[in-house]
Amino acid sequence: MTAAGRFFLPILAATAAFAFAAPAAAQQDRYASIVMDANTNEVLLEEQADARRFPASLTKMMTLYMIFEALERGEITLDTRWTASRNVSRQPPSRLGLACNRRGVCDTITVDQAIRALAVQSANDVATLTAERLGGSEARFAANMTARARELGLAETRFANASGLPDERHRTTARDMAILSQALWRDFPQYYHYFQTPTFSWRRNHGRNHNRLLGEVTGVDGIKTGYTRASGFNLATMAERNGRRVIVVVLGGETSASRNAQVAYLVEGAFEEYARRDDANAVTYANMPTRRLDMRLAPASTQAAAPAPYATYGGMVVETIAPLNQELIGQGDQAEDISEEGGE
Repeated sequence: MTAAGRFFLPILAATAAFAFAAPAAAQQDRYASIVMDANTNEVLLEEQADARRFPASLTKMMTLYMIFEALERGEITLDTRWTASRNVSRQPPSRLGLACNRRGVCDTITVDQAIRALAVQSANDVATLTAERLGGSEARFAANMTARARELGLAETRFANASGLPDERHRTTARDMAILSQALWRDFPQYYHYFQTPTFSWRRNHGRNHNRLLGEVTGVDGIKTGYTRASGFNLATMAERNGRRVIVVVLGGETSASRNAQVAYLVEGAFEEYARRDDANAVTYANMPTRRLDMRLAPASTQAAAPAPYATYGGMVVETIAPLNQELIGQGDQAEDISEEGGE
């Protein structure tokens, strides 16, 4: 059985029983999704794709875009060393662990290490470090992020910081995150491999990539997850098969596992759509048994108390880094999302 099959046998068996989301769940609905062809921009499916949502750590995709642009302009190299500040060292989890001693001597990391820490561990201290080094301050860098996002076509996105930590001003849409995913792949193919990095270690800090679809769903090769209590579980991913590449964005998942199942379902549906277009009797997205699995796979999960390794920041629950060990690995996706977004 293929890896994709492991995702879909239980899911497809359940679709007939789950025709619609429960009304109670709809009242708390933060869900939004889009499936887009990365080469042609054709939108294969969308649901609330223009509804404003919290991006959480998907924000770091834009932070990384800004780093890649600085590399292309020659302002920095992958070997450039950035020195942390006390402000950087005080950022909440998830963190790489950059610190300053009593004499004011602070840790340094290379740009290459910073990219990996952002892409793999979703480190908030590294996001703030990036903002300070490229923008002078996080507020100025966030303004620059927003301005550049507008130029890329992210019409409904505003960044309030470089990390995705909770802020009421921080907003995006599923469509905008699909456009940003496409821009990263299109504009910086030489750096896209960072999103496939399986693990990253710095000193005693170890973490693994939170995108659990990598290596599990055929063709998936990126890019970023995110979570805060306000956002729910977010994932922007891309997959390529037989020369066709699709972007799938799901925002507001109930759990990391149900979000992953939803994204996997939509990825498979996209490639089935392509395969059946020459068949007059094709079962397309328009008449799939259901477009939505995540809430039915994890009812009311967002109302539960936050489990370890979660913590509270700014009144919202966020995920924190846990060590890469067998105990963590055995906990599955819910544990794997630790550390991004000021959650995940």
